[in-house]
Amino acid sequence: MTDWPLVTTSGAAVGGLMGLFGVGGSSVATPLLSLAGVPPLIAVASPLPAAIPGAVLAARAYLRSGDARPKAAAWSLLGAVPATIVGALLSGVVGGPALLVASGVVLVVVGARVLLPIDDASREAGTVRRQNRPLLVAWAAGVGLFTGLLANGGGFLLMPLYLLVFGLRMRQAVGTSLLVIAALSLPTLVTHWALGHVDWWVSAEFGVGLLPASVLGARWSTRFAAGGQRRAFGWFLIAFGAAFTAYRIVSG
Repeated sequence: MTDWPLVTTSGAAVGGLMGLFGVGGSSVATPLLSLAGVPPLIAVASPLPAAIPGAVLAARAYLRSGDARPKAAAWSLLGAVPATIVGALLSGVVGGPALLVASGVVLVVVGARVLLPIDDASREAGTVRRQNRPLLVAWAAGVGLFTGLLANGGGFLLMPLYLLVFGLRMRQAVGTSLLVIAALSLPTLVTHWALGHVDWWVSAEFGVGLLPASVLGARWSTRFAAGGQRRAFGWFLIAFGAAFTAYRIVSG
């Protein structure tokens, strides 16, 4: 038996993060569901049926405001989808505690960089790089490979990639990341469903919290002052990366 109020509250927390920052995959959902008594494999896969429509609903707000970049998302998927599959296949060989700890450290470092100002020259250079489609595909493939290796949501790496490398502003990066997450999660869901890892009752309890929170998070993002959403995201990456690293070191 699971603690359904905690499952639903966990869904709301993940949905809020999704709407605000374009992140919220298994990195956040799995530990929360585990605390609610959900078995490990079920905790990894069961958030997906709610996370996919949650990402779509949150992305609508960014699409309506003209902030999401569907073309950049499509090119990103071209590289990320096959690389995610390769990463998943390699996870048994390459994965391990050291790689998980390293991923937490990377989040802290990236979060510290996100906190620093991004000047106009850097954004212009990033825009030029974004027009180089093979480069965008290659970077997205790197994110996809890492995502497959760790069975994680790609948003944690996609967001900094769009912000720091490809010149998107915060709301543009969030909206574009949500489009990629929605599509990238589909093959993962199908695979886990076929393997019997999806508990649809847990998914429903989780979705009750996630779906409305993802919409509210996307709407709330418009209330941030200029640069405030980006700085909040940077601090979130630092806090989550540090907690994730400490947890892996202690539990490992």
